[in-house]
Amino acid sequence: MNIQKLPWAGIRVELEGFAIAIDPLYHFPASRLGEPKEPFFPLESFGSATAVLITHQHADHFDPQGIISAYGADVSVFVPKEIVDLATSSGLNHVTGASIGETFNVGPFTIIAAQSVDGSGDPQVSWIVRGDGKQMIHAGDTLWHGYWWKLVQAYGAFDAACLPVNGAVLQFPGVAPHSDQPICLTPEQAVMAAQILGAKTLIPIHYKAAHHPPVYTQTPDLMNRLTQSAKDRVHLSILQTKEIVTI
Repeated sequence: MNIQKLPWAGIRVELEGFAIAIDPLYHFPASRLGEPKEPFFPLESFGSATAVLITHQHADHFDPQGIISAYGADVSVFVPKEIVDLATSSGLNHVTGASIGETFNVGPFTIIAAQSVDGSGDPQVSWIVRGDGKQMIHAGDTLWHGYWWKLVQAYGAFDAACLPVNGAVLQFPGVAPHSDQPICLTPEQAVMAAQILGAKTLIPIHYKAAHHPPVYTQTPDLMNRLTQSAKDRVHLSILQTKEIVTI
């Protein structure tokens, strides 16, 4: 199983000529999060996708026009069941809504919708992808929660965990009162979650592209904190965009 890093929170998983794209993003929501701090590329430049998995509806994770342009309107797209209407109204023709625990088959892959907790209270899932005796999890932009133990009990240890690490704090206009609490995992929390999940490797996602204080503020000293926290605890695979790791 090959895991390729896409910009921001995107991951592409390839096996036996089939590929799954998770939260692929081309049209970065700059009007809300500021100009991106990393380059974005047309999704087709990473290769084809047999199916697309979406963790949640936020514009930095769900880019229907980017999906349609790269993979076609008829590509199979799996989303949380609560946002099926949103997805179909965006021009996607083959949308499947998933409930927690549901399992689907795509070529050599088995995909499972699992628990995640959204920082804004919107519907969100993690996606577990299995194939060739390996399994990985992509947790969207989840914040810390108590499902980590239940996930490893239900599905076993993971070969790779793609977890957010930027511990962002938000101050969106019209939202009051503002909180100083992170809406996704901090570097230290991501390492702890990876440990609980029994992950052989932690692949950090959801960092670098967005830092637009005070509206969207990435946690400080991110990479140093991440590497220090992971030392002697979990193996880190810090992938650059387009880079691939094989598990």
